[in-house]
Amino acid sequence: MSLISMEFLTFVAVAVIGYYLIPKRYQWVWLLAFSYIYYASSGMKYLVFLLYTTVVTYGTARMIYGADQKFADQKEKIKTYKKIIMLLALLLDFGMLAVLKYTNFTISNINTLFHTDIRMVKFLLPLGISFYTFQSVGYILDVYWKRYEPEKNIFKFALFVSFFPQILQGPIGRYSNLAHQFYEEHSFDFMRIERGVQRVLWGFFKKMVIADTAAVFVDAIFDQYQTYNGLAILGVLAYSAQLYGDFSGGMDVVIGIASMFGIEMDENFKRPYFSISITDFWHRWHITLGTWMKDYLFYPLSLSKGMGKFGKFAKKTFGKTYGRALPICVANIVVFLVVGIWHGAAWKFIVYGLYNGIIIGFSGLMAKNYRDWKKKFKINDKSNGWHIFQIVRTFILVNISWFFDRADTIPQAFTMMKNAVTVWEPMQIFGIHEGPTSKMYMCIAICVLVLGCIVLFVVSFMQERGVVFENIEIKSPLLKCAVYLVLVLTLAAFSLPSSSAGGFIYAQF
Repeated sequence: MSLISMEFLTFVAVAVIGYYLIPKRYQWVWLLAFSYIYYASSGMKYLVFLLYTTVVTYGTARMIYGADQKFADQKEKIKTYKKIIMLLALLLDFGMLAVLKYTNFTISNINTLFHTDIRMVKFLLPLGISFYTFQSVGYILDVYWKRYEPEKNIFKFALFVSFFPQILQGPIGRYSNLAHQFYEEHSFDFMRIERGVQRVLWGFFKKMVIADTAAVFVDAIFDQYQTYNGLAILGVLAYSAQLYGDFSGGMDVVIGIASMFGIEMDENFKRPYFSISITDFWHRWHITLGTWMKDYLFYPLSLSKGMGKFGKFAKKTFGKTYGRALPICVANIVVFLVVGIWHGAAWKFIVYGLYNGIIIGFSGLMAKNYRDWKKKFKINDKSNGWHIFQIVRTFILVNISWFFDRADTIPQAFTMMKNAVTVWEPMQIFGIHEGPTSKMYMCIAICVLVLGCIVLFVVSFMQERGVVFENIEIKSPLLKCAVYLVLVLTLAAFSLPSSSAGGFIYAQF
């Protein structure tokens, strides 16, 4: 059930209406039922994987929590037992994810390296498995670190894992933030419903007007990169628009729907194309993945005994400044290597992750040098000019990474990068055949995409300057209805029917 289908919107409407009609103490049960119905709509067989993650995570968390009573005052035994159970939980949860997503990638590389002919394995790949696995693992680690007690009711915990708006593409939630919202009683609030609808419509605009239109150009240019070799730079810019419109639009839909139930999800985007560095970009893009990596991988790794020893060695060898920065640099590279692997089972994603990790790591190493250079060349880092330079520089660096993210292979990515700076033939865009009217279709699509991006830029710029659109209220009911009608008609008018249009990209993770 696609998030932009009438079927899904009807499903949401029924869920919301019923949610506020039933006795409030059963609201969480209602959400659980609808969450499982929604996930089962993609195929009953996928429920097995969801149930597996739920049972494994719930059971191991309870075992970790119960260790104190099981072994009384035997501190060392308790510590060892908890660690074993925690590692078992990670193995079972991540193991399932690894087997399903990376087995064939491993087999392919073995065949290439050793000239073997091992047959590929046909696995089911449940939708959203990366998201609910990471959310479950975060829960396990929080219980292990005694940040909160585990949920006693397995059905309530099942809702945390399966909440239907977020299960396919996040955001990756924390139990401490969501639990009380899931299980407490919610009264009907028209203003909350209205703001949820507004957020959903804004998400539809990003997805249907920007992302799906951009996909027309992206798919043609990347799939036929040798034919459209003069459009490489336009292709990656269109992909920037597509990916942001698709993913952040999906988040708007998810967050908007969740708010209709009285549940406030974590924000996943904060105008990332206004970032002034790659580090800043990852603080604004897919925020919940970034914070997950920071809390559950970066800090444990950078504060580990092994990294401590490496830090001491680095200080002796390279001096205090670089010695302090090197362990953080290594930790960042490892984190983004994992981010790359998380994105998909292909070498291009590993390169994508390492690219970001190396830039962030190198920036950390050179931080003092950058400050010295700015002083030497008398650069005013508070000026508007320097700020704009930083934004443009970061945008270029991000777009370089998008070549690896979208291209089918690493050689293709490098070829398109080369074409982006050596070949410029914009008129090739009218050779792209999409729709029955060809050139006319392309002209309309270009206009729609450009206008959509301008609207998105203006809104984002105003938000960056502190304008809060949620606080803008239209008091006249007639005017309000007129505004909503215009929004809906705009979506209908500017959403181009295309073979490239479809579900959300990150719903496949």
